[in-house]
Amino acid sequence: MTPRELKAEMRRERLALRDAIAPEERAEKSLAMVRHAADAVRLQPGEIVSGFLPIRSEADIRPLMTRLGERGARLCVPVILDKQTIVFRELIDGAQLVASGFGTIGPGPDAPELDPDLMLVPLSAFDRTGHRIGYGAGYYDRAIDRLWQKGLDPQLIGIAFDCQEVPSVPAEPHDVRLDAILTESGLQIFSPEIG
Repeated sequence: MTPRELKAEMRRERLALRDAIAPEERAEKSLAMVRHAADAVRLQPGEIVSGFLPIRSEADIRPLMTRLGERGARLCVPVILDKQTIVFRELIDGAQLVASGFGTIGPGPDAPELDPDLMLVPLSAFDRTGHRIGYGAGYYDRAIDRLWQKGLDPQLIGIAFDCQEVPSVPAEPHDVRLDAILTESGLQIFSPEIG
């Protein structure tokens, strides 16, 4: 199998395991993530943190984002512009959310676009060296590359449940390695800038 085929198989398998988690259990596991990371992640007031609003069976990191906001972070979430591009729009209390593609919602076009300093990244599978498998569309890889082209280097924390771990992700040259992974079991740090 090619690396692409292996990733597709791992994606299907791990997302099926994630989908099988009962909603109540998923909520408890999501809250465990808050306990592990809400105060452990290095964060300066005013830094921009991108999170995401959960779709399908993703972890619900809204409580974590709330806590990071209380610590002084400016919050944003991804919004899909087209088949190639996501931008990160500021998320503020009371802002109207609109459908933004791929089953997601986010702030409308009037919200400011921000460049994240720290990104909470959804994924379908990960390994213990910081490699991830996304959902297959490459949105985050391209968004991170655009930030690098601007001279920025956001810290990347993958968000997943333990069941999404695989022994080894078949990494390709274009793949972006995570600085940490957060699951219900804890925050595993690969880069000293995170914790």
